[in-house]
Amino acid sequence: MQIFLTAWLAITILTVMVWLVRHFQLSRAARIMPPLESWMYAKDVAPLPTVSLLVAAKDERTNIESCVRSLISQDYPALEVLAINDRSTDGTGAILDRVAKESPNLTAIHVQTLREGWFGKNNAMREGVARSSGEWLCFTDADCVQTSRRSLRIAMNYAMEKGLDFLSVLPAHETGSFWENVIQPACSGIMMIWFDPMKVNNPRRKTAYANGAFMLMKRSCYEAIGGHEAVKRELNEDMHMARLAKEAGLRLAVASNVDLYTVRMYESFAQTVAGWSRIFYGCFGTLPRLAATGLAMLVFSLLPWLTLVSCAAALADGVWTSPTWPALCLAAAAACFVQWSVMHRFYRLCRLKPGYALLYPLGAAVGLWAVGGAIRRLGGRASITWRGTTYRGGQVDQTAEKLPASATAAEEQPLATVSK
Repeated sequence: MQIFLTAWLAITILTVMVWLVRHFQLSRAARIMPPLESWMYAKDVAPLPTVSLLVAAKDERTNIESCVRSLISQDYPALEVLAINDRSTDGTGAILDRVAKESPNLTAIHVQTLREGWFGKNNAMREGVARSSGEWLCFTDADCVQTSRRSLRIAMNYAMEKGLDFLSVLPAHETGSFWENVIQPACSGIMMIWFDPMKVNNPRRKTAYANGAFMLMKRSCYEAIGGHEAVKRELNEDMHMARLAKEAGLRLAVASNVDLYTVRMYESFAQTVAGWSRIFYGCFGTLPRLAATGLAMLVFSLLPWLTLVSCAAALADGVWTSPTWPALCLAAAAACFVQWSVMHRFYRLCRLKPGYALLYPLGAAVGLWAVGGAIRRLGGRASITWRGTTYRGGQVDQTAEKLPASATAAEEQPLATVSK
C-alpha cells in the first residue's frame, strides 16, 4: 500500500510541475507571439499582393450571408471572393447568387457532384482554387465572421513582415451555451499542448498546425504541397496541409487574434462532442496518439480532483494512517489550484468567460469521452457524418451516400457551375 501511495504522490507532484510549465509557456507566448489586432499596421509593410478569398458552404443557410458579407467588405485592394456552394439543399446557393448579383468582387460557384475519392470540403475548395487568380489564397469557413474590415490586411502584413509562406490565424471563439463554454476551451487546450504554437512557428521544429477557419498562403506554397489533391481524403485537411508545408521546408506560422474574426463551431452538446471527436480522429489518427491523448487528459486534468476526493474518503473512513496521505492531499490541492489558474488565463486568451475555468474538469471529462469516440472510429468501426456526408474508415460511405459509382459517371454531369 505504501509503495502505491508513494507512486501516486509522485504522479501528483509531476502534475503540479506540468501545470507550472504551462504557465511559463503562456507567458512566453504572450511575450513573443502577441495576438493580431485591428489597430496594427497603420502603414502596409510592402505593396499588397492580390488575394483570392475562398469559402466553402454546405447547408449553411443560417451562417453564409453574414460570413460572405464580412468577406466582401474587407478593406483590401485587388481582392476577389469566391464562395463555393457544395451541393446544398437548404437554400445556401440562392443566398450566394443574390449576394453575388449585388457584389462585383464576389463569384458564386455551385458544385453539382462530389468527385469519387474526394471529401466534400476539399472537393469544393479545389473547384474554387481552379477559378481563382490571386497571388495568395485565403481559405475560411462558412461559420466565421470577420469582425474587422482590416482582418485580411492585418494578416497579409504580418505574413509579409515575417517572411511566411503559410499563415493560420486562430479564431476568437463565440459561444452561446453552457456546454460550449465548458467544452470548447478544454478541448482547444489539448490541441495547443500537442501543437505548441511556439514549436509550429519555429522552422527548425517538425510540429505543424493550421486552423481551416483562416489559412493564408502563397499560391506557390499551395502548389508545392500538392493543393487539395494531396489531402482530398482528409477530414482535417488544414492540419495535413500544414504538415506538408513544414515537410517541404516552407515557412509556416500561427497567430491568435483579438478582434479580427470569430467563429461559433457548435451550438449543442451533441454537436460539440461529435465535432471534437471528429477533430481528434482527424488530427491524431492512430491508436497510440489517441491513447496518449486520453491518458494525458486523465492524469493531468482529472486525477488531481479524483485524488482530492480519495483523500477526503480516506480521512472519513479513518484509514488516513500513513504520513503520505497529508502530502498527497496537499499536492493534489496544489495541482488543482495551479490547473485552475492556468485555465483561467487560457479562457481569457480564447476570449471566453474566465469564470468557466472552475468547470474545466467537467470539460476535460467530456473531452476524454470525445477521444474515446475518435478511437472507436479507427478502422471504420464507427462513422462520421459531417454536413450531410457520411465518412467511414477514411472514405465516403457509399452505403450512405448516393454518389457516382465511377469517375465516368461523374463526368456525365457538370462538376460545378459559376454565377455572378
